[in-house]
Amino acid sequence: MNQDINVKKLRTNCFRQSKVPGEFMLQLRVPGNLIDAKYLTVIQHIAQTWGNGTFHMGTRQTLNAPGIKYENIPAVNEYIESYIREVEVEQCDVDMEVNNAGYPTIGARNIMACIGNIHCIKANINTQKLARKIERLIFPSHYHIKVAVAGCPNDCTKANFNDFGIMGVNKIDYHPERCIGCGGCVKACEHHSTRVLSLNAQGKIDKDTCCCVGCGECVLVCPTSAWTRSQKQFYRVTLAGRTGKKDPRAGKLFLNWITEEPLLQMFANWQKFSAWVMDNKPEYIHGGHLIDRAGYHKFKEMILDGVELNPECLVADNIYWTESEQRSNMHLIPLTKHEPAGPQSK
Repeated sequence: MNQDINVKKLRTNCFRQSKVPGEFMLQLRVPGNLIDAKYLTVIQHIAQTWGNGTFHMGTRQTLNAPGIKYENIPAVNEYIESYIREVEVEQCDVDMEVNNAGYPTIGARNIMACIGNIHCIKANINTQKLARKIERLIFPSHYHIKVAVAGCPNDCTKANFNDFGIMGVNKIDYHPERCIGCGGCVKACEHHSTRVLSLNAQGKIDKDTCCCVGCGECVLVCPTSAWTRSQKQFYRVTLAGRTGKKDPRAGKLFLNWITEEPLLQMFANWQKFSAWVMDNKPEYIHGGHLIDRAGYHKFKEMILDGVELNPECLVADNIYWTESEQRSNMHLIPLTKHEPAGPQSK
């Protein structure tokens, strides 16, 4: 039976092959990882009607239903038509035709996001709002890209291991007239961040601005609001991180202190860059590998083409990735029976 199934086509349709011949798992996209709770009944119905009754929370924050028989896939696609229209088109405003054939592509993977500043006291940004804005620029597309958005440099979404990792950062304003010199911010920065604050002889705070990551830990602990977040929103972007069997690596800092408008302009160039690298023949190859093919400088030239960077934005001159070597350089040492030291009594 498996020989008659186009597995590649079904993967594009957001169904993943199972170890059991003829069974698949639906990956229901949740852009930005926030939806109305009413949609939980959608995945419940799929799992109990066509799946094996179990549910899996996908590692990319998708809602997955395993155990779907091949012959039931058309019925599942017809059922999720309204979900796709409401979540993708109405919430994210993506430009796509919705019909009873299900998802048109798995190319741009589900954008991951932490809960962000709608809840978390450490977050600097509304992660879901940004994720949805990016979705409309990169989805649907057969060119693969993995994006994760974190509300702060804590990076709870592991953005550093995506093609593009985005973290909300902030230029923190200091108001010395409010400062009582308690040193709470210095301790917070020392324990939770980059140790850029110090208490001077006048009982005020000195800051090494070059190494501040804009996390906002100082804001959280200050009892007098001597530290406040700026009204202007900034982001940090890491590039070409990845997991996997072959040469996993953490992303490197690409852009720092970029604002939202140029950030979105950059993502609008992604499909053009991917098409150039792959000669308009999309394959299941993730973004970091395309960047490797083109080289960092060509990538930077194309991805920032026409982008009007804000004055504060810093761009990496060069990036040198360090691969995590998976091929073993270890030698097997056979286990031997250790004899007790010294003369043996009979």
